[in-house]
Amino acid sequence: VNEDFQRILKLHNEIVRAIHTDNSLNYQFISNAAEEIKKRATRLQSALRLQKPEPAAEDGRLIRDLEAMETKDGLIVFCARIESFVRNPLIETPGTVDAQQLAKARRDLQGVVDLSGAIKKAADRRKLVK
Repeated sequence: VNEDFQRILKLHNEIVRAIHTDNSLNYQFISNAAEEIKKRATRLQSALRLQKPEPAAEDGRLIRDLEAMETKDGLIVFCARIESFVRNPLIETPGTVDAQQLAKARRDLQGVVDLSGAIKKAADRRKLVK
């Protein structure tokens, strides 16, 4: 669990650095990072017993919006979702019991899984265009 969590944070930080450079994005890196984040986030869902929440209408809209965004904008949304998950009191302070925070952690982690898939698809499309 800790290894997956730390690797997601490391990839998150690398993506943030890529967003803030003046260089063009390395779509191969973005695709690979998103794929690895999805794999590790899915494992965290299982290990932490944060099963997939009931789908919300906003989740589908977020994916559609992300697909229409420029890649850097989509990456900013993706990184914000990762940050929201890792800063959740249940994650920062193990042993915390709060039903609302548990539901939020579930939604955020599922958002990381869903958004990583959309980011990978977008990066793969951009790789083909270049």
